[in-house]
Amino acid sequence: MRARYTTALGIAGFVLALDQVTKARVAASIPLWEGFPVVPGFFNMVHVLNRGAAFGFLNRTDIEWQTTFFIVTALAAVGLILYLLRGSHCADRLSVCGLGLVLGGALGNLVDRIRIGAVIDFLDFHVGAWHWPAFNVADIAICLGVCALTLTLLKTGNSGETNE
Repeated sequence: MRARYTTALGIAGFVLALDQVTKARVAASIPLWEGFPVVPGFFNMVHVLNRGAAFGFLNRTDIEWQTTFFIVTALAAVGLILYLLRGSHCADRLSVCGLGLVLGGALGNLVDRIRIGAVIDFLDFHVGAWHWPAFNVADIAICLGVCALTLTLLKTGNSGETNE
């Protein structure tokens, strides 16, 4: 169990640090609500605030309870991840790494919500005028972690056993 915690917390710590460093750099170098093209017509660096969930879902300023809701949700996710790491359901490396990625991403966005009431997003991919919602390192880690956990579920099937 100790190795699972060490691995997952190491990954989570790395993700959290990378996320916060990149967000601080963006906040210091790009004015809020502005940006610049990196690859014209495809990728911009921007500085936006997202009060909602992933990919801008519920990104509204007229919902007073949403910051509290997302903080509580993130704390519940952190608790669930720590519980899963403690149990036997998390025996293989891929699921431990996946949980570490999700944990680090959740903590990265949680720090922003507690500190400024929103999440800093800065990666803006687009084709012409169609923009994918801006995102950040924490969002990437969460998506990769969910993919790893999905692969673990597909790998184990219904048997409940993992193949290392």
